[in-house]
Amino acid sequence: MIAYQLSVFAENKPGKLAKVTGILAKEKINIRATTIATADTFGVINLIVDDPQRAEEALSKEGMTVHLREVLAVLIPDKPGGLDNLTQLFNQEGINVNNAYGFVLEGSKKAVFVVDVDQTKKTEKLLEEKGFKTLDTQNFSSV
Repeated sequence: MIAYQLSVFAENKPGKLAKVTGILAKEKINIRATTIATADTFGVINLIVDDPQRAEEALSKEGMTVHLREVLAVLIPDKPGGLDNLTQLFNQEGINVNNAYGFVLEGSKKAVFVVDVDQTKKTEKLLEEKGFKTLDTQNFSSV
């Protein structure tokens, strides 16, 4: 299953993150995961939300530079080696990871590793064949 990540490009200065979260809150869009990466004066805010298309529209309407892309949200066991099993598979299959982040699910023994790869459809099929479960936008919120 495919999930969608919003990447918001913004100046690295006070108030930019609050503007993004304020727009999403006003639209009643729930943020499920986020990362922020900066390089000097600019940064990228990556978001997984419950309604990515509507979030993209709302942020764009407010003049923000937003990119919506397909990612894979892979369920992995929250134990030593859980992530390694996934990354070793990527290595064996020659799959490049462009961007990734992970988190542990509350009250669960599972974690989610959100990964942006260069061959999304091929990787999705491979993960399914190898028994990994992926989450889409709808079931991301129900795990």
